[in-house]
Amino acid sequence: MWRKKQNTVRKSMTLSMHEEPFDHWIIDDFFSPDKAQRISENFPAYDDKRWYFYENPIENKKTLQDWLRFPPEIYQTLQDLCSNDFIETIKSMTLIKNLYPDYGLHGGGLHMHGKGGNLNIHKDYSIHPRLKMQRKLNLIVYMSDDWDPAWGGGLELWSNNPETNSPKELVKTIEPKFNRAILFDTTQDSWHGLPNPLTCPEGKYRKSLAVYYLTDVDENTEERYRALFVPTNEQLNDIEIVKLCKERSK
Repeated sequence: MWRKKQNTVRKSMTLSMHEEPFDHWIIDDFFSPDKAQRISENFPAYDDKRWYFYENPIENKKTLQDWLRFPPEIYQTLQDLCSNDFIETIKSMTLIKNLYPDYGLHGGGLHMHGKGGNLNIHKDYSIHPRLKMQRKLNLIVYMSDDWDPAWGGGLELWSNNPETNSPKELVKTIEPKFNRAILFDTTQDSWHGLPNPLTCPEGKYRKSLAVYYLTDVDENTEERYRALFVPTNEQLNDIEIVKLCKERSK
């Protein structure tokens, strides 16, 4: 299903295994060209009623996590990304011994951002609220075949300020190139997001699919059952947005 032969993928992931600000791997041409095109074309339309719409100052996006509402092509793709075969491949690349799929797609599935879409910098939940397992890896694959980098939408990776438990500085921005996958470790104070509103024209969308992988809980893990959001610099003096970040993170 995924495009690369196992040895090629392993080489790519090993080369970027220790990159800052936290471990992450970038894999271009993740799916075969035909497969990637079919996935992109099978995304529900932006105004489809199947989407759940987050519309607030820190999170403007649409999501779909219901297996029963996925188009068949996407259903099978997500099944494959949760399969034992694929997880064994990830384990051999990352040297993480215990990895399990989140079949519930809590926070995963399909994501879609339109004009003005954004997602403030945040750390993901550390403990799955239902399964009580530790969230370990995020896999995100970008699926917009007509995306212009001038519209923004790059995934920002930030370093951590341990004294304030907040993002310190922007280290890297990853362009949402069509059929590009990013896999990253969420247990390393992994601040990430796309805080700047998209400037794409009406009718153009940033599309992605995501699967998250869990592991056994480490005894030193900070128990956090929801994502921890922070306001942008422009939002720091907005009392309502600061309050929203705190409420969203409870």
